[in-house]
Amino acid sequence: MGNPLLDISAVVDKDFLDKFEEIVKKFKVEYHAGGATQNSIKVAQWMIQEPHNVGTFFGCIGKDKFGDILKQKAEEAHIDAHYYEQDEEPTGTCAACITGDNRSLVANLAAANAYKKEKHLDLAENWKLVEKANVYYIAGFFLTVSVESILKVARHASEKNKLFCLNLSAPFICQFFKDNLMQVMPYVDVLFGNETEAAAFAKEQDFDTEDIEEIAKKAQALPKDNKKRQRIVVKKDSKYGGAIFLFFRVASDKFETFPVLPIDPEKIVDTNGAGDAFVGGFLSELVRDKPMDQCVKAAHYAANVIIRQAGCTFPEKPDFN
Repeated sequence: MGNPLLDISAVVDKDFLDKFEEIVKKFKVEYHAGGATQNSIKVAQWMIQEPHNVGTFFGCIGKDKFGDILKQKAEEAHIDAHYYEQDEEPTGTCAACITGDNRSLVANLAAANAYKKEKHLDLAENWKLVEKANVYYIAGFFLTVSVESILKVARHASEKNKLFCLNLSAPFICQFFKDNLMQVMPYVDVLFGNETEAAAFAKEQDFDTEDIEEIAKKAQALPKDNKKRQRIVVKKDSKYGGAIFLFFRVASDKFETFPVLPIDPEKIVDTNGAGDAFVGGFLSELVRDKPMDQCVKAAHYAANVIIRQAGCTFPEKPDFN
């Protein structure tokens, strides 16, 4: 569940960045089903391949042309998208303007901000889809939209001993939506975040440390509703260098580091979407009950593929074992 955006990508000239509304009229564009959460579900489905429609996605769109395109692109990506469609706000978009090797992103959440729990999540046919799932993933961005929807899903996961995953997503979520975040935190089984998000989280929670290991330990030790599962904290490097850190407790405290896959910098086309892809790869193995090191391996592979492509796109099939 998250903010569905129609990604609109075009190669433009530099002067165009001040008037991106003309993008569809003046330039050859590509459309993709986007938004952080939807990107992750899309990548997870690509990694899994068969069966299709493994991931169900909820979010709000408009009853308009871009909404129709988004539904088509989600279907092509084999996402089982069940959008709340309304006509008060237009479908959210994210324009990716490409000038040489640089990317300028301009997002307009629009309808994505208009999701209503009582008009969509609470409907019997949609709640059945929630009950059918075993793993739940929501990016922190949705905390700004419908925390009551997140809490309903999170509490269900806790009561049924299912996995609930949350991404910190951005420092401003930790800073300005701290209350919403901490309402949800007791239900989080897997927490994702990079070092800047972790630092912002630690500051807002008065952890009194900038050490990443200590931040992970303190986040892991926060109150948790479902005592049958111990919280896992996954920290990824936001620059896609260095290492991935995974902290968890089994028989004893353990902090593990997994090096990323090597890549020639000249082969990096676009790092946008690398974090979403990382989560998608991780989820693709998590839903199949694979061990944590396999989940991290898949996460690294997916991110490594996506940064070789323009936008959050990928080849027809993965080459991953």
